[in-house]
Amino acid sequence: MADADVRTAEPSDAAEIARIQLATWRTAYSELLPAEVLDGLDAAETERQWQETVSHGPASVLVATEGGWTVGFCAAGPAPEQETAAADGTSPSDADAVILVSTLLVEPRWGRRGHGGRLLGVMAQRLAANGARRGIVWTPEADEASRAFFHSVGWTPDGTVRTLDAGGRPIRELRLSGSLDLRFEQE
Repeated sequence: MADADVRTAEPSDAAEIARIQLATWRTAYSELLPAEVLDGLDAAETERQWQETVSHGPASVLVATEGGWTVGFCAAGPAPEQETAAADGTSPSDADAVILVSTLLVEPRWGRRGHGGRLLGVMAQRLAANGARRGIVWTPEADEASRAFFHSVGWTPDGTVRTLDAGGRPIRELRLSGSLDLRFEQE
């Protein structure tokens, strides 16, 4: 494998981040999301949104590289209160120390090479250095690969679920939670 690294995303990375997101969704979620939703994703708008996020937050964005290629990215930051609440709406005692991993994607052709783990590991270290202690992520219940990845670092379902409308198709998501002191396990 060529040299692999993780670095802070720059505004000039927005186009590549958007390309990776769209390519990954169209590959990995082709059976989960309706074709019209995937076909309707707009590359220019996605790039604009990532340009805004990279430049102004609120999430921190990292990119994974291998050789001269950008192969994946992770966006995470302080979790909004509504994202940390229990199913009954109560806020956890550690809400101010919880981060939300809003996106962690590695382009499928670059998968199984450790990029996801490097992205999450660097992000967890950076956010923990600023006082965060726990992370959460929402994953589609049907996305076994993502659930297995997060399970490998010690994150498990915390009992909170939500259902999103994806072009008229309900998508049930599980919230996974775990320490930012990651423990990577081989499956």
